[in-house]
Amino acid sequence: MLPEYWLMEGEQSSTGALLDYIIENHVASPLLANRAASQNISVFELLNKILESMVQDLNSRFLAALTEDIHVLPDFHGNRSPIADPKVTGVVCGLTLDTSEKQLALLYLLQCRELYGTCHIVEHCISHGFSIVLPRESESVLLGAAILGAVASKKHSSLSDAMKALNVAGQI
Repeated sequence: MLPEYWLMEGEQSSTGALLDYIIENHVASPLLANRAASQNISVFELLNKILESMVQDLNSRFLAALTEDIHVLPDFHGNRSPIADPKVTGVVCGLTLDTSEKQLALLYLLQCRELYGTCHIVEHCISHGFSIVLPRESESVLLGAAILGAVASKKHSSLSDAMKALNVAGQI
């Protein structure tokens, strides 16, 4: 679709709902929510800080290595592609009795990584020295629609031009 770019679909329309489910149903969730509120940050920001700390503390090769012993089949709400089976269900394998915030952070990371199907892409990019750039815009569906609309209305002559005009790089 875009020369020299990799694209990845989100795979699940219930991505946010699944992340909320994983976080809200973990025993450490209330404590985590209180800590996040006391620091005036979101629960997601706190989980990301915990993960960053774990990478440092465990001298991990990279973030994804933290979940090498936990695996997920993320189809908690069926699958539309590639197998198109709305009745398929999700599985988490490798759970322990650990109820800590760190374990919740690992489950959060695992779901984020698997829901977006980026594990192999991220690892490939990192191993080949490429950077991963996330958009600053959190509403990616709306951003994509705006980009397509800008090209369709001839406001911009190409997807690449519209992306440059409407998107700003966020986290790298």
